Amino acid sequence: MPVTRFSPDGLQPHTPYEHVAVATGSRHIHVSGQIARLGDGTSVAAGDLAGQVAQTLRNTGRALAGAGASFEDVVRFTFYVTDWAPEKIGPFMAGIESVVEELNLPWPLPPASLIGVDHLFEPDVLVELEATAISQ
Repeated sequence: MPVTRFSPDGLQPHTPYEHVAVATGSRHIHVSGQIARLGDGTSVAAGDLAGQVAQTLRNTGRALAGAGASFEDVVRFTFYVTDWAPEKIGPFMAGIESVVEELNLPWPLPPASLIGVDHLFEPDVLVELEATAISQ
């Protein structure tokens, strides 16, 4: 397996992601920011953070598959969420949890960052997800 994920002792416990990923492989895969849009550009889950998080993960999975990779190969996620506030963590996590089985997401997730931003490139976009993966 090209990616090993873990959380060393002494780091914040009980996070929904691992703190460290060690990857070996020759193919670096960088997935650009995915948003809650269908293949024809139709917006999904307007105003619904959980729904948009789920769709961005679905789109990220499609992008990874297109490169011959899967979520098992991911070494890092970066989520950008508009108008972030701590009370949004519930809907954010609900979106992830709603597709864990569907997408065969590793749990805990790979190392991840959640970055609050004022806005993204279109007003209806609540979340954008970038992923980095390594494969053989």
